[in-house]
Amino acid sequence: MAEHEGEREMAEHEGEREREPVAESMADKITEKTHDHDSSSSSSDSDDDKSDAVKSKIFRLFGREKPVHKVLGGGKPADVFLWRNKKISAGVLGGATAVWVFFELLEYHLITLVCHLSIFSLAVLFLWSNASNFLNKSPPKIPEVLLPEKWVREVASGLRIEINRGFAVLHDIASGRDLKKFLAVSDLFLSLI
Repeated sequence: MAEHEGEREMAEHEGEREREPVAESMADKITEKTHDHDSSSSSSDSDDDKSDAVKSKIFRLFGREKPVHKVLGGGKPADVFLWRNKKISAGVLGGATAVWVFFELLEYHLITLVCHLSIFSLAVLFLWSNASNFLNKSPPKIPEVLLPEKWVREVASGLRIEINRGFAVLHDIASGRDLKKFLAVSDLFLSLI
C-alpha cells in the first residue's frame, strides 16, 4: 500500500510540475503585454507608428494590406463601387437594373434592339433632313462611309479560309471517319430542333 501511495504522490507532484510552466508562461505573456502597453505610451513616435501599422493590419477585413479603394484600382470606378459619389453610383445601378429588366424580364433581344435603334435613327435623320428645308436651317452633316477595297478583300479571304475549314470538318463527319464528332454534332442539331 505504501508503494501505491508513493506512486500516487509522485504522479500528483509531476502534474503540478507540468502545470507550473504553463502558468508561468501565461503569467509571462500577461506581464509582457502590460509592459508593452506601458512602454509604448512612453516611447518615441517611431514605436507608435509601428504599433499603428500592426493595428491597421490586424483590423483590416480579410487580412488585406491595402485599402479597398486601392484594391479596386482607385479613381472613379472605385468611387462608384464604394458609393462615394451617390448620384453616379445610383445612376449606374439604375442603368444596370433597366438593362437587366429590358433583356431578362421583357425578353428583348440585342439584335432586335440594334435593328430598332437603326430604324429609329434613320427615320430621325430623314425627317431632320426634310424638315431643314422648310425651317431654313442647314441639313445634318452625315459622314460618308466608304470601306477600302483592300480591307474588304482581306476580310473576305479570311472568311473564305474559315468556311472551307468548316466544310472540311462537316465532310469528315458525314463520311463517318470520326464517330465521336458525329455524335456530338448530331446531339447539337437535335438540341436545336
